[in-house]
Amino acid sequence: MREMLSRRTETGGDDILSRRIRVMGSSPLFYDEPLQFERGDGVFLYASDGRRYIDCYNNIPGVGHCNPRVVEAIARQATILNVHSRYMSESVVAYSERLLSTFAGGFDRVMYTCTGSESNDQALRIARMLGSGKGIICTNYSYHGNTAAVDAVSPLFHRTKHEYSDVRSVAYPDSYRPLNGLEGEALAEAYLADLQRAIDSLNDTGVGVAGMIFCSIFANEGLPVVPPTYLERACAMVRAAGGLIIADEVQSGFGRTGTMWGHELMGFVPDIVTLGKPMGNGYPISALITRADLLDTYRDRSFYFNTFAGAQVGVAAAGAVLDVIEGDELLANARSVGDYIRDGFRRLAAKHSIIDDIRGCGLWIGIELVRDKATKEPATEETARLVNQLKDDGILLNRIGEFDNVLKMRPPLIFNFGHADDLLAAVDHRLSCL
Repeated sequence: MREMLSRRTETGGDDILSRRIRVMGSSPLFYDEPLQFERGDGVFLYASDGRRYIDCYNNIPGVGHCNPRVVEAIARQATILNVHSRYMSESVVAYSERLLSTFAGGFDRVMYTCTGSESNDQALRIARMLGSGKGIICTNYSYHGNTAAVDAVSPLFHRTKHEYSDVRSVAYPDSYRPLNGLEGEALAEAYLADLQRAIDSLNDTGVGVAGMIFCSIFANEGLPVVPPTYLERACAMVRAAGGLIIADEVQSGFGRTGTMWGHELMGFVPDIVTLGKPMGNGYPISALITRADLLDTYRDRSFYFNTFAGAQVGVAAAGAVLDVIEGDELLANARSVGDYIRDGFRRLAAKHSIIDDIRGCGLWIGIELVRDKATKEPATEETARLVNQLKDDGILLNRIGEFDNVLKMRPPLIFNFGHADDLLAAVDHRLSCL
């Protein structure tokens, strides 16, 4: 989530950038030369000068920019009814039943929100009410949103300034740059020992353990290959300490990995799942998924109501997203096209020494760029330059990871082999000139 932001801050003139800074301040922008888009269509975005860009990055339009079935569902419902969820609605209940049916693991309750940040905020409230304490554990390069509570468990932007008495951050599990140079079971043990220290610290200070929150695929950490047994054992340790497991599926959910949900791919069962961006394909609807014993107890003790969450227009958009994912077999497409892209990068790795580790599942792709494969020195500056050059070539992607040297690609689920060929050709060309 620590994406490349524009370094331009000048405020003179009457161009749109200057006007934006005057009224919005120095709010984040992508790229050294920011882009202005006028419309989107499928996997494409069109700039104000008419130029077309292939979007290999934006997580929001999971089934494509301005998907006509989603747009039609929103428009149709907007002409009929859109009221808050304190009135009963057949469409909201029917969608809830349908959404829950996509989950395994005993999930039977849904709570609606408007954003992933709100979903994670509510998840923290539930954990702190029903866990054995108030303390939350997160990984040291995670991002979970921008409410006050969720910001505290998002050290990606805080780094050394991340100091909260009721939060502990632990090293994210990584087999590429392993802790203490270990591997296999010894590596898993080392990361679990770090987790145990966090648990002990919360207990020793009297805070106690409410739970642990992490992205199911550790996306912002750079899509690391997680040591075998780590996740299952980490979940068991947190639960033994009285905490709940929160899986943040804002980036990994709704088919992005070729499975409907990232935790299924990763082989663990959380207590709470949080959903966000792609749920409504751009319309602001999000959710929290959990079990009856947790949500019903929480609702008995605390009042939660959100005016716009779970209203009919948002549910219409979300239902259309499921229609497209299922009807167009987009999970299978994500797997096949994603594998094709990774295979293409493996061929490029034989040609360009800067490409090292190739990661991800489905249409979530991470490519580690290094200056030296033996030392794994991160190619941070080169990655930044490449991302900006690819933008100039009409390819939108970004970078992530601890050292900002992992190419980040998560195109719409409708991405096809032709789009993949264009992406690979552009990367090949730029790396040949890097």
